Amino acid sequence: MQRIDSHQHFWKLARGDYDWITPDMSALYRDFGPVDLKPHLDAAGIDDTIIVQAASSLAETEFMLSIADEHNWILGVVGWIDMEADDATATLERLAKNPKFVGIRSGMQDNPVDDWILLPKLERAFRAIIDMDLAFDCLGKSWHVELFRKFFDVYPDLRCVIDHCFKPKIAEQIFQPWQDQMADIASNTNVLCKLSGLTTEAAADWKTNDITPYAEHVLKCFGPERIMFGSDWPVVNIASDYAGWVSLMNGWIEKYSEAEKAAIMGGNAAKFYLR
Repeated sequence: MQRIDSHQHFWKLARGDYDWITPDMSALYRDFGPVDLKPHLDAAGIDDTIIVQAASSLAETEFMLSIADEHNWILGVVGWIDMEADDATATLERLAKNPKFVGIRSGMQDNPVDDWILLPKLERAFRAIIDMDLAFDCLGKSWHVELFRKFFDVYPDLRCVIDHCFKPKIAEQIFQPWQDQMADIASNTNVLCKLSGLTTEAAADWKTNDITPYAEHVLKCFGPERIMFGSDWPVVNIASDYAGWVSLMNGWIEKYSEAEKAAIMGGNAAKFYLR
């Protein structure tokens, strides 16, 4: 079976558009590229990856596409565009000429506008994404779930995947209202969910049992046909490492059939991104 990491990043700090990576972030404050990731993929038996944007700049999207073009194991790029720009549709059309451009991410995580994703001026860009059959990665935190629930109703034809399970408050061991909201999304939309990014939401001294209830909840709600494995490398290095995250994943999905495991660990990402 083809095993695909649906969520990883590369960056080069000298490019200057990674404002969120600061010198005090010792695990992240250096360049990360294919030569750094490939040994982890090989050790974990991961065949291919999807690169996801880590900066809100078109230049970074071009940077990621240039890397993807050089490595056949990088199957796709989830980039960024200025969705409010007059030329948003033209930009999407230009990027989509590269077959490795598979979608965009432009989320609510650090957006100062509370309801930004629902603004009418974004409709043209979202309709273009739908028309081009591109994917949309949804980045937000647990307090954005209700907002995204409305968003999913506004754009039911948009192919969406939730990044990092909408970052539940694992450090505080808070489940509600995230727990019920995620169940509602799973039951009433066609949205998929990436099982990724949970260790960085846990306390510094986390144990597996701290994280497992959150992982098992999304697995139960979305089912093996709508969950994607994602490492969130190298951000995962803040609280774990690549091998550690894969080990957690293997434990959580052990109960599933081989076909279901194959879907979670690559098949769902292939169907979602590689159309």
